[in-house]
Amino acid sequence: MTDTLTAPRRELLPSPRPATVRKPGRTRRLMRNLLVALLVVVEVTPLLWLLLSSFKTQSEFVNDPAWALPGKWDFHNYTDAWTTGHVALYVRNSLLATAPSLALIIVLGTAAGFALEVMIWRGRHQVLLVFLVGIMVPSQMILLPLFRVYFQTGLSGTMWPLIITYTAVGLPLTVFMMATYFRAVPREIFEAATLDGAGMLTAFWRIGFPVVRNAVFTVALVQFFFIWNDLLISLTFTTNDDLRTIQVGLLNFTGQYGETAYGPLFAAISINVVGALVLYLLINQRIIKGLTAGAVKG
Repeated sequence: MTDTLTAPRRELLPSPRPATVRKPGRTRRLMRNLLVALLVVVEVTPLLWLLLSSFKTQSEFVNDPAWALPGKWDFHNYTDAWTTGHVALYVRNSLLATAPSLALIIVLGTAAGFALEVMIWRGRHQVLLVFLVGIMVPSQMILLPLFRVYFQTGLSGTMWPLIITYTAVGLPLTVFMMATYFRAVPREIFEAATLDGAGMLTAFWRIGFPVVRNAVFTVALVQFFFIWNDLLISLTFTTNDDLRTIQVGLLNFTGQYGETAYGPLFAAISINVVGALVLYLLINQRIIKGLTAGAVKG
């Protein structure tokens, strides 16, 4: 009894409550969804308006409001753009100018990035600075000297001025980006290949190039859109109507008295835009992986 009375009194402490994880509020989720929906509307609305306008007639463009729907779904604008408007010829010329230029940019730019970042030799940092200087040179400054050189060498009237100019303009940025991607590749991979007896060419083609293939897709898409959407260089060096690319060809959609043929023009623009959009949707996952690889520093 005495022990019970003399025992120290224990104070009753409140039991700790379990920690609760705060979830984002309903208002925050609603605002985020509204922002995403607004961005989707901003992106999709111009494309939808472009596609719907490609079915309008010339009188509907002139008399009806810009947001009015077409009276009927008529594909004559597309057939006129493809045949009478020579869109097929312009697309072919764009492919003939884009494919060789893009191949040269990717092969030479990736090889230069490999040499500047993986290989060790004297003066490589200075050479990389030279390529960085090439990024800062505006392309407008070199058009007139290049036009004179192409004319004196007899290259005018061919696709070679476009291919050479696109390759020269696209190489500096490609070299810089590929050197950044190769910087994230562990050096132990190339050291192991060297110990196995692989030379530099073998290490580049069988190891280096496949490792950065997602980055190659990213750089290739950037350069593709630059070449495909170019107007200034193509307009300067295509002296013949049969050599005009799609961007220059869109300037020729005029009627009998100089009036713009809006229906075939919008149809031609739709062909151009939808083709590029489909290409992007096909390889967008590789582009995301390439951008992620470029953000990692080894």
